[in-house]
Amino acid sequence: MSVPESSGSAPAAGAGGLCRREIPVDARVLAAGPPPEPEPAAPYAARPARPHGADLETVHAWMHLPHVAPFFDQAWSRERWAEEIAAQRAGTFSRPFIVSRDGADLAYVELYRAARDVVAPHYDADPHDIGFHIAIGDPGAIGRGVGAEILDAFAAAVFAADPACRRIVMEPDAGNAAACRAARKAGLAFITEADLPHKRAALFVRARE
Repeated sequence: MSVPESSGSAPAAGAGGLCRREIPVDARVLAAGPPPEPEPAAPYAARPARPHGADLETVHAWMHLPHVAPFFDQAWSRERWAEEIAAQRAGTFSRPFIVSRDGADLAYVELYRAARDVVAPHYDADPHDIGFHIAIGDPGAIGRGVGAEILDAFAAAVFAADPACRRIVMEPDAGNAAACRAARKAGLAFITEADLPHKRAALFVRARE
């Protein structure tokens, strides 16, 4: 999540293969396929982010906001973001979404297959586990519990969309107290701290009920 609720850096597509967070896995893990396209309950809604037009402009602008940039670390050019979103949509590792509330866009979310991510070696990952990153783009929504509400809505929607998904995973920076509070508020349990390539993370998991 972004400040105060950043989950840290999201995947970035490389020119020739794996995302910088993605790790090599076997065919059993790959067989789970891409993350689902969940339908969060009202007042929230989500749509796949498009690598052009208003979606591209929105994501690009949000990633340069002072409450987002230090935590997502992806204050890139429009061209690079167009490539990133297109690569995610074309691949099977992660999916980008624009989240709205009552019709107004307010957040960017990425879902990813946690068993294919650098976080996987730090817990008992299952091929269908879904990881969650969020950046709150609307400054007026910061500090109002919106991140926890979106995470809770997405978790329920992911479990409904992918019956094989057992867990939702979130790995904010261990020093981001607000993000950790949001994870707990959304029903995720703290598992451990883990040294990932780009940060020391606090690993949270919400299991299917």
